[in-house]
Amino acid sequence: SQYDVFALVRLTTGTCAMAVEAKVNETFGPTIAEWLVDASPKKSARLEYLSVLLGLRPEPKLRYQLFHRTAAAILEARRFGMAEAAIVVQSFSPDHRWFADFAAFVAAFGRKDEVKPGIAVRHRLPDGMPLTLGWATCNLPAAMSA
Repeated sequence: SQYDVFALVRLTTGTCAMAVEAKVNETFGPTIAEWLVDASPKKSARLEYLSVLLGLRPEPKLRYQLFHRTAAAILEARRFGMAEAAIVVQSFSPDHRWFADFAAFVAAFGRKDEVKPGIAVRHRLPDGMPLTLGWATCNLPAAMSA
């Protein structure tokens, strides 16, 4: 998977593989339902694997990119022997475009009441690994927004 930033981070509690997905106006791509249109058995098996890894049901309205990017961060954490994984969306959108899609994804982990911009949500994966999900915001520099 290709992230905007990927880092191996040392925390006071251990180590973390952190993936950052930067967004301004672009979406998180197709929903699960759209991604599965005319799906091959291999594509369906891939989604099943991601769902088991995350411990989530692939609800049709969730965005596939969030499944894929989060799973990739987890796999990289395992590969590098990190204690935990994190996926952070860095939003440069002044009106938090696509936050509802991110919030729905986090809610699928049973964390509906916890998801807010600027607040990290911690979740324990089926294999016991901690996962942090976050939505960070900042203003786009004026020179870049023109």
